[in-house]
Amino acid sequence: MNVQNRVAIVTGASSGIGLAISRLLVKRGARVALVSRSKEKLEGISKSLPNSFAIPADMTKEGEVRNMVGMAKDHFSRIDILINNAGQGYDSPVEKIDVDTFRHVFELDVVGPLLAMQGVIPVMKSQGGGTIVNISSGTALIHLPNMGAYSSLKRALAAISLTAREELKNDNIVVSVIYPYITLTEFENNTIKDIAESDDGQEGGPPFPPDTAEYVAERILEGVESGEAEIFAHEWMKKLIK
Repeated sequence: MNVQNRVAIVTGASSGIGLAISRLLVKRGARVALVSRSKEKLEGISKSLPNSFAIPADMTKEGEVRNMVGMAKDHFSRIDILINNAGQGYDSPVEKIDVDTFRHVFELDVVGPLLAMQGVIPVMKSQGGGTIVNISSGTALIHLPNMGAYSSLKRALAAISLTAREELKNDNIVVSVIYPYITLTEFENNTIKDIAESDDGQEGGPPFPPDTAEYVAERILEGVESGEAEIFAHEWMKKLIK
């Protein structure tokens, strides 16, 4: 899909990958609904981004997600693109996963994107098509100690995405999933950690340098434009699939 003059919803748009893809979409001529819990920060960003509209919403709250989609549709009169980026990490050995914490992150990382998809799909069908990109994680492709909770949620999101792709292909709605590598954002600082600081499951550090949020945004845009089913931050990540 060519993004020029298209309307996109970006969740988690107040920082990191979400902010980077929002800026890139606007640069390429799209109109963007910026979604995040951070109302003041979001409104400040919107003032600096032409053709953008701030919609404060908590993606763990069903009513707010559905209202967010309605507000975007009312403001722009259509929705062409949904980028489900909002999410949070959770690091814990399986033995010690806190079920309440797991449920909370599940609501944000899986249920929130699902609700957003359910909100935009009827709109896209009525328009004759659309594009949905869900942000998974490279951890969904591998088995790292202490990453079972987060990895399982990102695998679930990927499975929902690829299933929806099959279900919606006759409606001209393209659903894709992207697997970012380690990215230089505040994500790690916001990750919930139920592990000792010395027990991060990594030996010798990451094998490759982390990516910038702008690099990942370029890959997301490539996915929107190409309609590929799965987008990998790097070609070598394809070898991780099991």
